[in-house]
Amino acid sequence: MSADSPYRVMTVCTGNICRSPMAEIVLRQRLAEAGLADEVLVDSSGISDEEHGNPVDRRARTVLRAHGYPTGDGHRARRVRAEDLTARDLVLPMTSTHARALRRLAGPDAVLADRVVMYRRFDPEAPAVDDPRSEHLLDIDDPWYGGPDDFEACLAQIEAGADGVVAHVRAALEARGRQEASR
Repeated sequence: MSADSPYRVMTVCTGNICRSPMAEIVLRQRLAEAGLADEVLVDSSGISDEEHGNPVDRRARTVLRAHGYPTGDGHRARRVRAEDLTARDLVLPMTSTHARALRRLAGPDAVLADRVVMYRRFDPEAPAVDDPRSEHLLDIDDPWYGGPDDFEACLAQIEAGADGVVAHVRAALEARGRQEASR
């Protein structure tokens, strides 16, 4: 992608109604605060189509609102497609199960598979994980089956990694600019 095209980030969870839209909303706000809103597009999807067309879960909207974030009005859940990987620079799964599903979608294309990075890898307090078999240690728990405290915990994990994602995106944009300038 060229230096003048936006950097594209996609967050991915199971049904695209809780974790991934929460992460999308948090990242958009953090990127805007960092002055990168015009250079980065963020969206979300799910590995399942069971929630296709549904809005952000009401409990997720409640916790987002309580923390001063937009509530994702207009969001409609959708399933990730293989072509989404081609069209994104960074794909952030919420769990190791999501990461495996995304890597299967990438098939033998190592470039696409390398775009899949566990969201919590960007959390400085998360465990250091070098072996893909241990990626589950970076999972963001699904709040769907829990109550308000589970949604609060989910948002806290998302917020903890957000600044690291922003720093990664900023560095990628700078590298892209240097690469374009050297041509």
